[in-house]
Amino acid sequence: MKYYLSSFKLGDETDKLKALIKSTNGKFAYISNALDFTGADSNRRKKHEISDMNELAALGAEVELLDLREYFGRKDALSDKLRTLGGVYISGGNTFILRQAMKLSGLDELVLEMDKRDDFVYAGYSAAVCVLTPTLKAYAITDDPTDFPYRDLTEQVWEGLGVLEYVIEPHYDSDHPESESTSKEIKWCIDNKILFKAYRDGEVLIIE
Repeated sequence: MKYYLSSFKLGDETDKLKALIKSTNGKFAYISNALDFTGADSNRRKKHEISDMNELAALGAEVELLDLREYFGRKDALSDKLRTLGGVYISGGNTFILRQAMKLSGLDELVLEMDKRDDFVYAGYSAAVCVLTPTLKAYAITDDPTDFPYRDLTEQVWEGLGVLEYVIEPHYDSDHPESESTSKEIKWCIDNKILFKAYRDGEVLIIE
C-alpha cells in the first residue's frame, strides 16, 4: 500500500498525490467518520465533506462518500468494497472517534491486511495520520477521548495501527487552532520518551 499523509488537507505535494491516483483505478472513498462528534453541526460537516471531496476530485479521482457506520460488524462487506477501490481519503477530526469507527468496521485490520497491495493508496490528514501511529495517548491533549458516539463501543482504544513506528504531531508551528495544543503534545512525548515527528501544515509524509 502507498501512503499520502498530510498534516492538514491535501498539503503541498498534490502533484505527487495526482500521480498516486493515476497509479490506481482512480476510484476513491472519502471517509469522514473522524467528524462523528456527539452533537456535531450537520451543516458544517456537510460543507467540510463537499470541500474535501471536490479537492480530491480536482486531482482526477472519482470520489464517493463512504460511511464506516454502515459497515459496523460487517468487515467482509467492507473488504469487498475496498477491493473495488484504488484508495481512501480520510478526513481529520477526532483521532479517537476515527479509531473507534475503524475498529467497529474492521478497517483497522483491513489496512494492515492490504499492506502488500501496490495499487491502493491510503491518503488523509491529521487524525487519519495519527491513527497509524503506535499509541494515541498524546492526542488526548487535543482531542476528546471521552466522546463515545457509537453505542457498540464504550471503552477507548489507545493503540494505533502501528503502521508508523513513531507518533506524528500535525499542525506544528502552523496557523491552525490546534497548533498550541500540538506543542503541548510534543512536550508530553519528550517527557515520556516517546519517539515523534512534527509536521507543519502543508508538509506531507509519502510512503511508497
